[in-house]
Amino acid sequence: MKKDIFISIIVLLTLTVSCNPNHQTTMKENPQSRWEEQLEAEMPLLGHRNWIVVTDMAYPLQSAPGIETLYADEDFETVLTKVKASIDSVPHVFAHVYHDQEMDFLTDSIAPGIGKAREIVSQLYGKEAKSMVHEDIITKLDKASKLYKILIIKTPLTIPYTSVFLELDCKYWSAERQQQLDELMRK
Repeated sequence: MKKDIFISIIVLLTLTVSCNPNHQTTMKENPQSRWEEQLEAEMPLLGHRNWIVVTDMAYPLQSAPGIETLYADEDFETVLTKVKASIDSVPHVFAHVYHDQEMDFLTDSIAPGIGKAREIVSQLYGKEAKSMVHEDIITKLDKASKLYKILIIKTPLTIPYTSVFLELDCKYWSAERQQQLDELMRK
């Protein structure tokens, strides 16, 4: 009798959770749309000093409180293109673009596919993309995550040193204008 009651309770709880309209979708249920929905929901909230990072599969799951990691089950080029389009479509931020300096030195014989990845970054960002040693970028992210949000989007790409780091900045207020304001305030 107790066993039947226990089984009934388990079944009832399972049905309640699965039929609940407020039950949140997990990344396993639909990772592709979840990352895009999350990005679109957060774009109006992100501002200068926030970062968006599009990474390869081996990029570590960072544990700093300011870092959120999403998984996009789409190819690297598609994800990077969608992230760029999202940033370009908003009126308040643009991105300073960095990639791993190590990417510049790798060849397809050492890291098959690196040439295509380099070409994708170049086609999307051209000379805007600056290279920086991977560990130096990670240090910048770690420092920024103490005060600001970092959104990392991992892709299934399995080529090393292909991460693209997008440091957001204010689109409608330039460094030159800030310098002018600083000079006015010092007078």
